[in-house]
Amino acid sequence: MYSLPQEIEVWYIIPAIRKELARIFISKHHLNQVEAAKILGISKSAVSQYFHSKRAQAIDFPRDIKNEIERSASIIIKDNKKVVREILRVIALIKRTKCMCDVCNKYNKGIVGICSMKPVGGY
Repeated sequence: MYSLPQEIEVWYIIPAIRKELARIFISKHHLNQVEAAKILGISKSAVSQYFHSKRAQAIDFPRDIKNEIERSASIIIKDNKKVVREILRVIALIKRTKCMCDVCNKYNKGIVGICSMKPVGGY
């Protein structure tokens, strides 16, 4: 049985992006967990689990994706109403660079060979 790419996105990609954002908010922008959680629209306990690598530890993004997430964190710190837009932008980049295919293949052995999804930019 295979998971759809959208399921991989929801189960692995989005939590990994949130984990990176929470880590950056706390370590580089000196927010506390409550503040990071409020910006991300998630619970403080989810941020704590991200920060202590108890959740979303399966994905380690390549440096270029991490750089884009850091860029997004800086944008979100200036205007937290842009959080959804920035997460969607990073997801689109992950798809465009085929990083999504790497993650999907990791959890769906052999699916890339039968998947006709062509990563596209933007939403």
